[in-house]
Amino acid sequence: MSTQSKVARILAAHPFAKRAAVIPILQEIQEAEGYVSQDAVVKVSAHLAMPASKVYGVATFYNQFRFKPKGKYHIMVCRGTACHVKGSLSALRLVEEGLSIKAGDTTRDGLFSLEVVCCMGACGLAPVISINGEFHAKVTPEKLKNIVEEIKLKGEK
Repeated sequence: MSTQSKVARILAAHPFAKRAAVIPILQEIQEAEGYVSQDAVVKVSAHLAMPASKVYGVATFYNQFRFKPKGKYHIMVCRGTACHVKGSLSALRLVEEGLSIKAGDTTRDGLFSLEVVCCMGACGLAPVISINGEFHAKVTPEKLKNIVEEIKLKGEK
C-alpha cells in the first residue's frame, strides 16, 4: 500500500476529527509509515482545518515523532545518567563518525539510522545501545565498532 493511501486510510478513519486528534493521528501515521512525512503533515492539516505549521509545531514539540524514515538497522544510544557516566557519549560519537551521520539521521543507503534516547531502563548494564530492539550492554568503543562492522558486512550481502 502506498504512503498516500495509508495516510488517506488513517484520515478516513477520523472523519469528524478536530484539532485535539492531531497527536493520535500523527502517531497512527508514524506507526504505519515509520515516520511522519512532509506530505502527511500537509494532509493532516487539511483534514483538521489547521495550518500545516501548527501540525508541524505539535509534532516537533514531542520527541516521539520522526521526520525521516528509519534505516534497516536502527541504532539507539542511551544517554541517561548511568550511561553518560559510563561513556555513552564516546559510543555516540564513534557511531556518528563511523557512519558519517548525526543523531536523528539515516545513512544515504538506508542501512543505518541513529537516535539518542534519554533512558532505556537498563542502567545496571550501562552503557547500553539497542539495534532493532536488541540490547547490547557494557558497550565499549571497540565492541561497538565490531557490532557496526558486522552489520555492514550483512548489509552488503
